[in-house]
Amino acid sequence: MKRALVTGGSGAIGAAIARALARDGHYVYIHANSNITLAEALAAEIGHAQAVRLDITDAAQTESALAIILASGPIQILVNNAGIHDDGVMPGMNAAQWSRVIDVSLNGFFNVTQPLLMPMIRTRWGRIVNISSVAAIMGNRGQANYAAAKAGLHGASKSLSLELASRGITVNTVAPGIIESPATETVFPKEAIAKLVPMQRAGQPEEVAELVSFLASPRAAYISGQIISINGGMA
Repeated sequence: MKRALVTGGSGAIGAAIARALARDGHYVYIHANSNITLAEALAAEIGHAQAVRLDITDAAQTESALAIILASGPIQILVNNAGIHDDGVMPGMNAAQWSRVIDVSLNGFFNVTQPLLMPMIRTRWGRIVNISSVAAIMGNRGQANYAAAKAGLHGASKSLSLELASRGITVNTVAPGIIESPATETVFPKEAIAKLVPMQRAGQPEEVAELVSFLASPRAAYISGQIISINGGMA
């Protein structure tokens, strides 16, 4: 049984990923910050899981929390799914909006990933999957901060994949499009989705989770450094 960590595990996509990894036979640490109650309920639901509360923008707190987890063994599957939106067109965006989004999606990626690397390297097997967004590839009005943060993950993932390739560790990025969730229902009505998405529907969190499940498996051993879109045919 390998040990996995899913950041942002209390959201729709994160929860689906946690369920898929648990189904695959892994012990899953489900990270949350403000929504720890949801993470705890999910852990109880799927079994072989534990909720972990920490602020991934706080490097010291994250390192301390991860040290406790690592005391029981290395994390060999890491899914960096945490991210936030604080939308606004750039002419009206303030510095706090920019920094907050970058801090969670990009600095949080570093704060979580870096302490886990050496223990993972020593096992000579690992899977790192970073969850990005179609916004990082195509751009999206009002999301310059979010697109920048997620696009930063693309470069970091490609560089890290080169550093870890000889150690049996793959690093890939999954870029979802419009995925069904309580948040997207208000932002993207069905008529808008029909115009934006060639498949004329939103994706399901479980569809993203199945892709992550594959990338985290031995079957994906020769796939690394890739940005894989899952967006219903959006160009």
